[in-house]
Amino acid sequence: MFVVDLTFDCYQDTTLDMAEVAINRVVNALRFNGQIIGDEFPTVLKDGYFITRVMCPLEDALHPLNHSPFVKHAIDQLQKAGLLAPKVKVIGQDIHANGADQCTEPSSYILYTTYVHTCSPLYCGDDFLPVPLYKIPAIANGDYKALIKWQEDWQACDQIQINGATRCEFAALEEISSINSDLFRRGMDLSKRIRFLTQKPVYYYLYRVGGESLAAEKQRKCPSCHGEWALSEPWFGLFDFRCDSCELVSNISWDFQ
Repeated sequence: MFVVDLTFDCYQDTTLDMAEVAINRVVNALRFNGQIIGDEFPTVLKDGYFITRVMCPLEDALHPLNHSPFVKHAIDQLQKAGLLAPKVKVIGQDIHANGADQCTEPSSYILYTTYVHTCSPLYCGDDFLPVPLYKIPAIANGDYKALIKWQEDWQACDQIQINGATRCEFAALEEISSINSDLFRRGMDLSKRIRFLTQKPVYYYLYRVGGESLAAEKQRKCPSCHGEWALSEPWFGLFDFRCDSCELVSNISWDFQ
């Protein structure tokens, strides 16, 4: 990912409140279009202009050709707050962050995230790198907000069950590991939508922890169709199970790895 500064120049008198609302509108539109990543965007006022620091999946993520109608509208609304369209300055590549997929035609996708990931929740099925969301058709209402909100909820549940400090742990674990959970239903609906738009398989990741033994884990069947789904070799070194019929992937319980 790349660290980028957005500079908003003032061309007429404005107020801090008006500028804040207008800048937040642009940032949120870019975020829900997958052009910027994360949920913290520090903004500073300096010598009559504002600078907002963001993270982008690719160096050219903020090119106007990638803008959605919502992003264009938010940028147009800046003038009402006395601000010009943002100037984009790429600071450099974050050495600690994930790269991004640049395949022109991925053969498949994987819907996958964890509480430590800040990248796109959609991964390429060829190189297992996160796919910038603006690279696929908009999922609903012109952007990817529903997918990003699903990711936030999945990560929140993952954080709770990892911490294991409250009774919420078991409910959170159920959400990310069961095909009967609301989170699974939402995620599968999104997977089906992406599958329809891209005409590519979209695998959904089911978290797995617990179980009786390593031997029992290896004998597990697909929880949806109850068919065989164990792989001879882990897919990308992570997924021990894959059902091409139900388009589900999972891992041998982390308790036995």
